[in-house]
Amino acid sequence: MDPFYPRLGVPPQDKPCTVLRAAIRALHPSLRHMRGLRAARQRFYRAMLASHARLQAETTPVGAD
Repeated sequence: MDPFYPRLGVPPQDKPCTVLRAAIRALHPSLRHMRGLRAARQRFYRAMLASHARLQAETTPVGAD
């Protein structure tokens, strides 16, 4: 799990779009607008979504829909 993920404060049952919104808000506005950091921002967002998916898989009981 990414060490920054718990700082987002998103519960495991939330949808991925909620995680993405929280990750976007977590970045400083100047970092969100720098074109040169676009690839790094995308990697950060993907890492947050992957951490959320792992946490959901751990907390979801087997056989639950």
